[in-house]
Amino acid sequence: MYAIFRLEPWVSGALPSLHAEADEEKLLSESRISITVNDRPVQVANGTNVAVAVLMSGDSCRVSVEGEARAPLCGMGICMECRVTIDGVSQQRSCQLLCAPGMHVVTG
Repeated sequence: MYAIFRLEPWVSGALPSLHAEADEEKLLSESRISITVNDRPVQVANGTNVAVAVLMSGDSCRVSVEGEARAPLCGMGICMECRVTIDGVSQQRSCQLLCAPGMHVVTG
């Protein structure tokens, strides 16, 4: 479990929240977004790149000419192994783009 810390202004006599676990769950749910990968919904943390979302979905980014599944290799946009179609735009490097709410990703 990841700890999320929130800085709150301390007011004289104020106590920290007694419901810290519920507050943490609320922050986690607010920081998650939903995208689709090959028409399947995937929930990811805000700030996640598309390559990670594709891997979370269990799909590969593309298939080689020989039929081998391909996935991100370099993680910095040079190898081009992570190319996907995002919102109808093909050949996007998934390791270089952050997920946005409602994004549609197609691999293959």
